[in-house]
Amino acid sequence: MSTAIQEAPPAAAAALSDYEIERGKPMPSKNHGIIQANLTGEFLRSREYRPASEVTLTVGKDRTLTPDLVILPRRPLDIWADEIRTVEPPVMVLEIVSGSQSSSEMTRKVRDYLQHGVKSCWLVDPPMQQITVFTADGKKKTYEEGIVTDPVTGLTADLAVVFA
Repeated sequence: MSTAIQEAPPAAAAALSDYEIERGKPMPSKNHGIIQANLTGEFLRSREYRPASEVTLTVGKDRTLTPDLVILPRRPLDIWADEIRTVEPPVMVLEIVSGSQSSSEMTRKVRDYLQHGVKSCWLVDPPMQQITVFTADGKKKTYEEGIVTDPVTGLTADLAVVFA
């Protein structure tokens, strides 16, 4: 009886799904979804800010990006005025790195978010179990344990919860 682990074929070998084409990013995995839900749970406690998932941002004349999470100022929900794409930058965005994304692709996304007016960008790396926080003033800090505290919003996330 073989106990070898079978790996999935490389992402490049598979055809892009409608999801990937529409959003311009890889299809999320189970771990990705769990980490995204854990982060959302960490931020729901805030009375000042609210998390939202899969909000498409217009970050340039011909460029849109759909981060995994955005953090918005907490305002009453207006169900009569929804937006498909938003131009107003969120306070903070979070991207969860997938195995098929290159570091240059992620660096470009972070740059585009910050140039668009986002004040803070979190890059969440599941295999490394770390979060790097980038701010508009060019600073960055990487967390590998403990509590991540966003320097702009004051929001916190416990890495033990995020990666549990």
